Amino acid sequence: MSRSLLDLLEENPVVASVKDEEGLEAVLRTDCPVVFLLYGSVLDISSTVRRLKDAGRTVLVNVDLLEGLAGKEIVVSFIRENTAADGILSSKAFMVRAAREQGLFAVHRFFLIDSFSYRNLARQLSISKADAIEILPGCMPRVIGWVVADIDAPVIAGGLVCDKEDVIAALQAGATAIASSNQDVWRM
Repeated sequence: MSRSLLDLLEENPVVASVKDEEGLEAVLRTDCPVVFLLYGSVLDISSTVRRLKDAGRTVLVNVDLLEGLAGKEIVVSFIRENTAADGILSSKAFMVRAAREQGLFAVHRFFLIDSFSYRNLARQLSISKADAIEILPGCMPRVIGWVVADIDAPVIAGGLVCDKEDVIAALQAGATAIASSNQDVWRM
């Protein structure tokens, strides 16, 4: 991961996950420096990213959730060429790898729902070469500890991180940062 983004996450371990216009307006009223953009379409992603960049934010776009764009590597090129985004998030190893190859920050999202998905994590990460991983749900300190011990990449705990106790537990388990759409968490 770029030293500057890693430093930013270590200094400001709360990442704002924005999933709608209301969240966008709310994050612009905070000082959260890193934003995971979890919504948008081919029609508005450039202007949405620009609003965040104009407010001084580091922006990573979840390319899996963009409307009007197919789940193909060309989406990463579109983001790089048509937005000011700093990087992408994706659960697809090939998308993450494409982002790295194109000079964007790349966060590989993993939904850890069972032992199979956990055992698959290292293999997928070896394909994607992600700068960091986000594990969901992020409210499982025991699992965060396992991942941190097994994986040589910064870990972001995301999903169902609802309060200060969840944030503290995730960070104490070894997560570099947490990502949450809960606006109260953004203000911690």
